[in-house]
Amino acid sequence: MASPEVWKDQKASQALQQKKKLLEKELLFFKRILGHKEELEVLTELAAEGESVQSDIDAAVARFENDLQEAELRALFYDEDDPRNAILTVHPGAGGTESQDWAQMLLRMYLRYAERRGFKAEVLDHQPGEEAGLKSATIRFEGDYAFGNLSQETGVHRLVRISPFDAAKRRHTSFAAVFAFPEVDEDIEVGINPDDLKIDTYRSGGKGGQHVNTTDSAVRITHIPTGIVVQCQSERSQHKNKASAMKVLKARLYELEKLKKNAKLEKLEDAKSDIAWGNQIRSYVLHPYRMIKDLRTRVETGDTDRVLDGDLDEFIKAALVLRKKSARDAI
Repeated sequence: MASPEVWKDQKASQALQQKKKLLEKELLFFKRILGHKEELEVLTELAAEGESVQSDIDAAVARFENDLQEAELRALFYDEDDPRNAILTVHPGAGGTESQDWAQMLLRMYLRYAERRGFKAEVLDHQPGEEAGLKSATIRFEGDYAFGNLSQETGVHRLVRISPFDAAKRRHTSFAAVFAFPEVDEDIEVGINPDDLKIDTYRSGGKGGQHVNTTDSAVRITHIPTGIVVQCQSERSQHKNKASAMKVLKARLYELEKLKKNAKLEKLEDAKSDIAWGNQIRSYVLHPYRMIKDLRTRVETGDTDRVLDGDLDEFIKAALVLRKKSARDAI
């Protein structure tokens, strides 16, 4: 990057800067691991000399184990978009209030997952259901490898439970679809013709509406050629909501083009068109027994509360292992 020739090509220089930023983050991560290793070695030496440092050693071991688990997880990432921030959408399937409530449960699960992983999560749009739950939600996750992790959640999620909305206490099956997209940075160009956009403003409502609905600050953007619709109502400012909506649109158009190149578009569209039987990636059974099972990796657990409270690491790691194996087999 020290060469003046690099800066003559603005696009190439931006890409290099982005790569440099990523490598710097990786170096800081591995320096942290080395720091924790050295700390553990010093404490072990002190213990050998008779110092009472067992509690400090236990804490240092826990930190070092977490570091190694994170390093093992990072070794599974290989796609150029894996390190990016993520934009995730949740949509209920057929079933009215049942599925809308299930979509709300999934939204909570991913927000709790973000807390566990240290990602910053921002709900850009939340369309509430008529009686309960939600009609749609869009969340932005900021953090290292946010998209690499959440990309494995794309698909249909199935819930079996005794319905809290059924007076007869019957068992119901509900479906909801989750889609993750990489947030597009400035180093990636996504051509959007302003003439292809239909932009509507409306008064914000739903969660937090009392603070933001005094003006038509919410923004809905329709990309006419693809039919993609995005919206944002999280900010009081119409300008900020429009900027956030454009970020979501760029992410979805970028992913669309990537899927076309990878010949996966048809599969994704099939999943979108039928949020029901036969398309689920994971089943969450709360009655007559309690079990969550990933249908791709066969990973399962009976601790349903822990998973619904955002502990998805086991499922995501197994899916990443399978993805990497499939990529190797395809070569």
